[in-house]
Amino acid sequence: MSPQGHGAAGIPAGTDPLALSELATRVAVAAGRFVVDERPREVEPSATKSSPTDIVTVMDTRAEELIRGLLLGARPQDAFLGEEGDDHQGTSGITWVVDPIDGTVNYLYDLPAYAVSVAAVAGNPKEPGAWQVVAGAVADPALRRVYHGALGCGAYERRWDDPGSTTGTRLTVGSVDHLSAALVGTGFGYTPERRLVQGRTLLELLPKVRDIRRIGSAALDLCAVACGRLDGFYESGLNPWDIAAGWLLVTEAGGVVTGRGGGPPSSALTVAGNPAVQRELLAVVDH
Repeated sequence: MSPQGHGAAGIPAGTDPLALSELATRVAVAAGRFVVDERPREVEPSATKSSPTDIVTVMDTRAEELIRGLLLGARPQDAFLGEEGDDHQGTSGITWVVDPIDGTVNYLYDLPAYAVSVAAVAGNPKEPGAWQVVAGAVADPALRRVYHGALGCGAYERRWDDPGSTTGTRLTVGSVDHLSAALVGTGFGYTPERRLVQGRTLLELLPKVRDIRRIGSAALDLCAVACGRLDGFYESGLNPWDIAAGWLLVTEAGGVVTGRGGGPPSSALTVAGNPAVQRELLAVVDH
């Protein structure tokens, strides 16, 4: 079993997770600076995706173009899978899975909780259980912070403008060992049907935890679990680009990330936490 617990894909020979992590970190920070510096005073939604509340901004597209150019400029043999559909087929066995702005609605409203997520994975990220994250980084532009990690090498947090640090503080999941004392993050989908189901799950869970937080960015939620700022996190409806980098960070920080029945995380369900909280949380929300 892989260090993440569910990676079914073999990592290509000669792959250097640390080198991939360094590239992911540089690119995530560059894109994070871009989305802050280039943000118009009034950001207008240019289109919607799955429903009228699921907004695509021009900045999503521009940030993804920037990330794609930087990654494939450095490693043209790799594949690329982006949230905005700018896919590229590769030959190396490594795919970059990217969310240019995770938390687009927060970004639209100028709420300081959005992220750039960049991950290098082996295998097919479109098939649950058929891929494994090798390296990843999540940039938090509002706080000028970056989280980064490499498979088997730990996860770290640092200020992105700190010239004296290339690693930062090593991350460790929290020590809360009962769901009743846990602070749990979650998110909601965009369609009314999914929200109705998620609301019912939340009503069942709420009396069993310390409290609930809805931050609006799954990538930042997973980073918070890796740091111990959240004890657990769950959500349905997530895509590979939402969870790839954060999944690695949680597991490298000593946590667990699974989906339904303890299988790989997928759009059906993603549940993260330290081993004790994750197990109890999964038992409540896995239905």
